[in-house]
Amino acid sequence: MEPTLRRYLGTLQSAGVRRIPRGRAAGTAAPPAAPVADRQLRERQTLAAAAARAPGLSAPPQPPTAEAGRAGAGSDGGSRTTDPAATLAAIAEAVRACTACPLCETRHHTVPGEGDPRAAIVFVGEGPGADEDRTGRPFVGKAGKLLDDIITKGMRRRREQVYICNVVKCRPPDNRVPTPTEVAACSGFLEAQLQALAPRAICALGATAAHHLLGNELPMGRLRGQVHAWRGIPVVATYHPAYLLRKPEAKRDAWADIQRLMALADAP
Repeated sequence: MEPTLRRYLGTLQSAGVRRIPRGRAAGTAAPPAAPVADRQLRERQTLAAAAARAPGLSAPPQPPTAEAGRAGAGSDGGSRTTDPAATLAAIAEAVRACTACPLCETRHHTVPGEGDPRAAIVFVGEGPGADEDRTGRPFVGKAGKLLDDIITKGMRRRREQVYICNVVKCRPPDNRVPTPTEVAACSGFLEAQLQALAPRAICALGATAAHHLLGNELPMGRLRGQVHAWRGIPVVATYHPAYLLRKPEAKRDAWADIQRLMALADAP
């Protein structure tokens, strides 16, 4: 196995990717846990099969820097895999097979993300809600409709022109905040997605996404209003659409953040 592929698979394995047992998929009790060595072998086989179907996985992108992002191939200035769509599809397949945390036991569908694999802007939210769990798509409930309005009416873009995903890919029960263990279980997936996408700018929607991407616990009031970075990619933190539904007076501040996001994405 190539060293680059081994490192990449290690990233996803660190997120605890598992093959879903047939009994669990059918709604029956899961079989007894296999020895660690057997489970690791099955994980490698699952990920290797995904990599074989996605050439981009055999040469994972290096973490982009601000300079490399501007100089990389592609009209949007990103530094991506040769085929980001195939890479993202393979990541989504690994997400569907993941049983790394208890959220897999209550989900109906995983929600890897969707949008343009060559998007200049990536929105990262907290986690799926009930509508997202039912459909397997991110941001399709009431908060999703508000995000659609922000994208289409405010930014004058189509939803299909951006990429939308979440920190965790399965719904936390009762839409609670995901635990640190659940976030850690999904961190490899989100990292791999952002590396494949290599956008010009990332928008962190809400505190959970901002804290995970920026590695701090500062309140949103201190995080918004400025430009941060994730591995050289500019990050703008703003309020989650669900918060804006509860606090409409915060929409003015959120719009200022979105304008800053657009300026970064459209910069030459």
